[in-house]
Amino acid sequence: MGMFGKSDNVEQEMQKVENEAISSIIDKSMSVTGEISFKGKARIDGEINGNIEGEHLVLSETGKVNGDITVSSFNCYGKLEGNVTAKILTARKNCSIIGKLTAGSLTVEPGATIDGEIKAATADAKGSPVQNTKPAPSTPDKKT
Repeated sequence: MGMFGKSDNVEQEMQKVENEAISSIIDKSMSVTGEISFKGKARIDGEINGNIEGEHLVLSETGKVNGDITVSSFNCYGKLEGNVTAKILTARKNCSIIGKLTAGSLTVEPGATIDGEIKAATADAKGSPVQNTKPAPSTPDKKT
């Protein structure tokens, strides 16, 4: 196992994601407001105001997201204001992320800007990130 929990398995998965064809693109001339959900690999060149949920997401240099992202892998080259939950997260040179990051594997290239909280996640049986949360305290029912 390598530094910061990068195993050979993660390296293989990252390579597989890199080689996968992009199935959806939000062009740089587009601005979308609302929730986005997708399968496969998507690239955002434009602006999104809303939460995103899917498999493999690439936020390009011209891409901007204002919302939370929940994906298997996130490759960030652009600007994000929101929280990220991902199995694999890569913050590329010149990207800007403001928010809480929860990732099973995190790579930050020199020149990336991150302003927020970084949380290492534990993996469940399927390998997806799971946050350690405490159950809400229970309150006794009042009888009248």
